[in-house]
Amino acid sequence: MQINIKDTAQAYLKDKLPAEAYIFLATDDGSSKFSKLGGSCAIGNKFQLVVSTTADADYQTPLVNNAGYRLFISDGEKTFLGNGLSLAYKNAGLVLSDDSGLLDGGVTVTALNQAAVAKDDDRRRDEMQTLGQKIC
Repeated sequence: MQINIKDTAQAYLKDKLPAEAYIFLATDDGSSKFSKLGGSCAIGNKFQLVVSTTADADYQTPLVNNAGYRLFISDGEKTFLGNGLSLAYKNAGLVLSDDSGLLDGGVTVTALNQAAVAKDDDRRRDEMQTLGQKIC
């Protein structure tokens, strides 16, 4: 799978993505382990770039890109990403799109706290369920 990272996005991400980082393009809809949102009304329409110092066993599919980033997705994201995938920076936000059109006009960049993810899986699951009942 490939993604074209437009010059505008590369300029925006320049100071946010360390060269040695692992970057995960993850859903931010309650379905990924990195998501803080809950509820099913947002499935597949919200994404984030998660910046990590280490690889992740769930995010093993590389996204070949023109910026040289170590960028990966999990099997869960494959359903929502099509041909012609691109990331641009427009109107003060990261915009993810593919040949079908806009996927997310507000992709966020999140630094991963590895210790918190490992320690707080159960707490995060409960939090997402609670938030999901309030969001949708």
